[in-house]
Amino acid sequence: MRRALTAVLGAVSLLLAMLVAVALPASAAPGTLGEAAAAKGRVFGTAAAQGHMGESAYVTTLDREFNQLTPENEMKWETTEPSRDSFNFSAADQLVSHAQAQGMAIRGHTLVWHSQLPGWVSGISSRDELLSVMRNHIAKEAGHFAGKINYWDVVNEAFQDGSGARRDTVFQRVIGDGYIEEAFRAARQADPNAKLCYNDYNIDGQNAKSNAVYNMVQDFKARGVPIDCVGLQAHLTLGNVPSDMQANIQRFAALGVDVHITELDIRMNTPADSSKLATQANDYKKVVSACLAVSRCTVITVWGITDKYSWVPDTFPGEGAALLFDDNYNKKPAYNAVLEALGGSSDDGGDDGGDDGGDDGTVTCTYTRTAQWNNGFNGQVVITAGSSAVSSWTVVMTMHSGQSIVALWNGTPSTSGNVVTVKPVGWNSNLGPGQSASFGFTAGTPSGDVSDPSISCSTP
Repeated sequence: MRRALTAVLGAVSLLLAMLVAVALPASAAPGTLGEAAAAKGRVFGTAAAQGHMGESAYVTTLDREFNQLTPENEMKWETTEPSRDSFNFSAADQLVSHAQAQGMAIRGHTLVWHSQLPGWVSGISSRDELLSVMRNHIAKEAGHFAGKINYWDVVNEAFQDGSGARRDTVFQRVIGDGYIEEAFRAARQADPNAKLCYNDYNIDGQNAKSNAVYNMVQDFKARGVPIDCVGLQAHLTLGNVPSDMQANIQRFAALGVDVHITELDIRMNTPADSSKLATQANDYKKVVSACLAVSRCTVITVWGITDKYSWVPDTFPGEGAALLFDDNYNKKPAYNAVLEALGGSSDDGGDDGGDDGGDDGTVTCTYTRTAQWNNGFNGQVVITAGSSAVSSWTVVMTMHSGQSIVALWNGTPSTSGNVVTVKPVGWNSNLGPGQSASFGFTAGTPSGDVSDPSISCSTP
């Protein structure tokens, strides 16, 4: 009897899966940045900080929208090797583990940089000693993460603005011009499979600095020095996207390297207003479009999730509002501009992310298993508004390996890897204070793992 019941339920699950396949057209436009980028054969990532990973809205937005993670500071020399040959990768390990669990690509940032460098390195005056120390640092760090990192920023910001001369750093002074090549060779030895990148700012358009980087890459490729990609940081100011950015990307690509937009943000004089936000949206669209126009421009990464934690206001007083989500994790006009440029479509009713008084509440969600059998289970998620009304909600379910959603009702699902993002179907979007909505689903588990998924929820 039990075997017969299992067979019947399995058949029902298969039928529901077929019905869902019919009900959800494959041509539907992707609804998140990561999904839309993936549909274009690209990666859309963000920098993230381990110190903020305890904040649910931060993690929910990270996991929902992005498919690549760059540790913001956790892999820099002062953090990983604060004293000589004494390494600490704990914070970076946590971010890497989270990214792996979400199926995200990972950018290692950065192995050799003059900034955020411990004082003991800057005090070395012997060429042989510093070269040995640099090689050891690369071997230990890149070796520790070997097999987990998709691309390394091997050397960061080695050229001066304006002239394009080499920046005056301890590596340049003590080792000389050859230190960049030595760093790339050491990185390839430590991690043969990661793509190795040179990364810098103000090389987004053609100028003396980007020409110097171009000449270096051209020389490296001619001599067989291992370099796979060039990172254009793209820390830009409002209304100042270089008009020749696409041409600049194309000339680097023609050298046989990939091009990555690695630290994109577009800052403005604060406070923001509708005019500035509209200009910012257009600027973001220009950058994304320039990248998409060149097949070897494969990665776009913004330098942070939310304006709340952006580096800009501390570094440039009076400026900020540089990212795609505001301080409250609302989508800004720039978000929708980027999603549109990537070919995606927002299904949140056209919310431009501005402070329009909507979506100012919070939601909580509870999960209940309503049925279970050998190769599947049913679940229900209830979303409840807090003390303020909300006009939409998002639930993120992280399924276990081998699990898949074969049917879902009263919600609009989208899937990226093992992460299922569920949004309202329309009629259950708006919730008054304390009101609830719910959706249900059937999960198939051919592997036999019927563990509960991880559930989180937020407002847009």
